Amino acid sequence: MTIAVTGATGQLGRLVVESLKRKSTGEPIVALVRSPEKASDLGVEARAFEYAKPETLAPALAGIDTLLLISSSEVGQREAQHRNVIEAAKTAGIKRIVYTSLLHADRSPISLGEEHRATEALLASSGIPTTLLRNGWYTENYTGSIPAALENGALVGSAGEGRLSLATRADYAQAAAIVLTSDGHEGKTYELAGDDAVTLADLAAEISRQTGRDIPYRDLPQAEYAAILKQVGLPEGFAEGLAAWDVDASNGALFDDGHQLSKLIGRPTTSLADAVRAQLAARG
Repeated sequence: MTIAVTGATGQLGRLVVESLKRKSTGEPIVALVRSPEKASDLGVEARAFEYAKPETLAPALAGIDTLLLISSSEVGQREAQHRNVIEAAKTAGIKRIVYTSLLHADRSPISLGEEHRATEALLASSGIPTTLLRNGWYTENYTGSIPAALENGALVGSAGEGRLSLATRADYAQAAAIVLTSDGHEGKTYELAGDDAVTLADLAAEISRQTGRDIPYRDLPQAEYAAILKQVGLPEGFAEGLAAWDVDASNGALFDDGHQLSKLIGRPTTSLADAVRAQLAARG
């Protein structure tokens, strides 16, 4: 059985490939990427594959049995790009697709949910056996703000006291590798999220504990938070989206207590303390 991973040079994709290699089950692994030369360090076969170029897709899927479709990074273009991949998968005779969707995509108020719902519908009508990995938020989405919090003396956001069931990219990547290499997942939907729900105040407290500094959490109105994100250089649309998603999180959009992720990977998800420690270590 040959497994292919789209977006294999992305942050999640790289971790999935590494997790598949560690499993050493013998299945050939193919990295589907825009620039194969950037995948040379992955140590697996790489093929040119661009979601927005339908003519590149079916030939690149030749000989592939199982496809991990990691959702496109181009918000607003995802539905069309995913449709291209699914149509190519049908043409190429793909036997199974595993798709990285959004936590509770069927009812999530987060704006990203719309394109995920559309993709899930395309998969359901494709006739190809499918597994949905509805991933929650990456812990790194928030720990990535640690350098700015230390520089400015506060962690800022608009998530209020919303409980966030965060897990690291590595946790989600391991789950994907397990589903790709084992049986019994066809037709299933997994709501994947961290074991421990935390608030941004909890994150600020953990940063304070590990650095010995007083880093409070300051909850801001959505517009003010978006303005700050624009000031630090984020594109306007992305900044507005991040602030809006934080507000959704304040209302429970990123909370889940089903523990399906830890059950799937056979261990507790990475703790907030460990994730903060890793981010601080990466800063040097």
